[in-house]
Amino acid sequence: MLLTPHDCFSTRLRLLIHKPSRPFPGNLLTRTRATRLCKASLITSSDSFEVGRLIGSYGFMNVTSYSGFPPGVDTEYSSGGMGQLRVQDVGEGSVKIRLYEGRVSQGPYRGIPVIFKVYPGQRAGGIEADMMAANELNAHIFLQSSPKELCQNILILLGGFETTTGEQWLAFRNDGKYSAADYTKYASERVLSKAALESTSWNRFEEEEKIKRRRNFVIKLFQGAMKGLSYMHDHDRLHQSLGPSSISLNTIAEREAVYLIPRLRDLAFSVDVRYSYLEEGTGSSLSEGLWRRASAAGAFTPMDKRAFGIADDIYEAGLLFAYLAFLPFCEPGIMDSLSLQRLIENTFQLDIEAIREYCLADDRLLEAVKFLDLGDGAGWELLQDMLNPDFRRRPIAEAVLNHRFMSVKFR
Repeated sequence: MLLTPHDCFSTRLRLLIHKPSRPFPGNLLTRTRATRLCKASLITSSDSFEVGRLIGSYGFMNVTSYSGFPPGVDTEYSSGGMGQLRVQDVGEGSVKIRLYEGRVSQGPYRGIPVIFKVYPGQRAGGIEADMMAANELNAHIFLQSSPKELCQNILILLGGFETTTGEQWLAFRNDGKYSAADYTKYASERVLSKAALESTSWNRFEEEEKIKRRRNFVIKLFQGAMKGLSYMHDHDRLHQSLGPSSISLNTIAEREAVYLIPRLRDLAFSVDVRYSYLEEGTGSSLSEGLWRRASAAGAFTPMDKRAFGIADDIYEAGLLFAYLAFLPFCEPGIMDSLSLQRLIENTFQLDIEAIREYCLADDRLLEAVKFLDLGDGAGWELLQDMLNPDFRRRPIAEAVLNHRFMSVKFR
C-alpha cells in the first residue's frame, strides 16, 4: 500500500495508521508528487510496543490574532508597558497531550526505548486533536523519507497506532528525556547571586570556568536547534512552534557538552511550503494564523508566502536565542520567557540596542549581557538580525549557523 504525505489527512481527519484490531505491515512506503519512492519503516501494530509509566502531559498555546505594532505609536521604555502583548494574542488550546515511556517489544527494533505522544480522540480533543496528530505524522514521514542522510537534530518517529477509543499514539525514539526548558531551569537554579558570592568562600577561577562551560553549552544547544531547522527548511517544511520545550536534549550536564545532541520535536503545527502546495492553496486550519500574518506583511504570491514562512520560523528561533542567552545566566525569578518576549516586543519594539542599554543597568542581567557582548557584540547583532521587523531582511537558518557568534572564542 502506498501512502503519500498528503494522504495523512483522510476525509475524517483520522491518522492513516491502523487500529490494534487491524494489523498493518511494518513497512510503509511514502511517495512525493514527483513519484520518487522512499521507504520509511514505521511500526504500526500496538502489539509491537510495551507502554511504561506516564511521564507528563501538556497543552498548547494558540495564536488567536495578529495585530502588529500600532502605526505611529511611540511606546515608552518602561516596565509599565510590559503588561500587554501586542504582537500576538494567545490563549490556551483545548488539546491536551500525554507522554509515556515505553519500548519496542518485537521485531528488528526490539528493546529500543520510546516516548509515546498521545493525542486524545475526537470526543476528548475534537477535530483539532486529530488534525495535529495527522500533521505531526505527515511531517515526520516526509522528513524521514528524504533520500539524504537523516538529520540527527530532529527526533525520529518509529511508528504509531490508533486505539479503539480514537486516541492517536505516536512512538518516538527516546534519545533524551530532557528539554531546553529543563536545562535553563537547571542552570538558573545554579546561578549564585552576588550576595551569596560575597558571603561565602568561592574560587574565582572555578566560577569563570563554569561560565565558559555554560556559554559553550548554550551555543552548542542553539547550533543543534538551528541545524534541525535548517534541515526542515531545506526540505520545504516549517516548524511553527519552535521554543525551549520543543527541543529534546540527551544531557543537561554542561561538562558533557561534547556529547550534547539537541533534537527538534513537536511538529504538530509544521507547514508544507513546497511551491506546488502554495500555488494550489492546500492547507489546514492549523496554518491559518501563519497565512494571515503573511497577508498582513504583504506576502501574497507563493514565493513571498514561502519566504515569509521561513522568516517567521527564524523570528521564533530569535526569541529562542534570547531565551537561551538570558535565562541560564540569571537567578530563578529574575526573567521568564513571557516577560522576556514582552520586553523585546512591547517595551522596546525589537530595538535590540535599547534592550542592551536597559539590561546594563541591572546587575542581575550582567552575565547575559556579557554573553551577548562576546565577539564585539556579535550576540546582539545576531539577535537583531533574527528579530528584524522586516521579514525580508531576516537571515536564513544556514546564515545563522555561519554567523560569527557561533564560532566565538571564550577567553
